Amino acid sequence: MLNRRYLVEPRTLCFVLDGDEVLLIRRSMQRRIFPGKINGLGGHVEAGEDVRAAAEREIVEEAGIGVRDLWLAGVVNVDGNLGQAELLDSGQMPGVMLFVFTAAASSRAVKASVEGELLWVPLSEVSHLDWVDGDPRMLLSALEAREKGRPFVGYKDS
Repeated sequence: MLNRRYLVEPRTLCFVLDGDEVLLIRRSMQRRIFPGKINGLGGHVEAGEDVRAAAEREIVEEAGIGVRDLWLAGVVNVDGNLGQAELLDSGQMPGVMLFVFTAAASSRAVKASVEGELLWVPLSEVSHLDWVDGDPRMLLSALEAREKGRPFVGYKDS
């Protein structure tokens, strides 16, 4: 925090569903951040872009598919110092404001990207994967929020 206020980068995390399966990505081993780890699709929100448009763009960039019923399932404030960004002039690491979405796949015909290997995984098997955060809690929180019709909010420190 700078003067007790957060400095954050906005990012999206998207869980694309098809029936009882979710589209996940095993991050490329060449990626600097979380190589080989499992996550949903997503990334940075570009300047002048709203978070919904960023989510749709990231899904197309990473998987080559469109989606229906894109829904904001939650927002998580991730504190800085996770080694994901350069130090600011203040000597601090910016945090991340993570906008978590769910969506329905328009197609299962995904296209490979440099981001990593795309996997359709049964929801019953997600707990056995090597997740970015060590477990599938973001996915499970997003699914629960969708079921209740009420987005979740959260905070994660480094």
